[in-house]
Amino acid sequence: MHALERRCFSLPWSEAQCRAAFAQPAFAAFGLFRGPELLAYISVYHTLDELEILNLAVVPEERRKGFGRRILNAALHVARKMGMQKVLLEVRVGNHAAIALYRSSGFRQVGVRPRYYTDSGEDALIYVCSLQE
Repeated sequence: MHALERRCFSLPWSEAQCRAAFAQPAFAAFGLFRGPELLAYISVYHTLDELEILNLAVVPEERRKGFGRRILNAALHVARKMGMQKVLLEVRVGNHAAIALYRSSGFRQVGVRPRYYTDSGEDALIYVCSLQE
């Protein structure tokens, strides 16, 4: 059985960074676990009507098992239940797997942020998904 839990864990940040993020009322991180093993996580920030996906990751050996889609769908479900209208995110131009996941989940590209990623100077593609029925 795979459990979805809201809890503090140390990926991708240090424990101190993660605890500081959890202190913000509009931040949440969800992990998909098999027992004590973390399979995937998603971190988000939200306002009353908008959810921003900050990070979504799946452990490498589990990537082809649908856990990325499962945790994304769980986040979208929670956002709909909370009455949010849209979801947005940035993704690296070269991250073809993430782009395919988001497109197949109803996201569409609405813009580009030039040189958004400071580590590589890569552009970020901005994607949006409407949550209205």
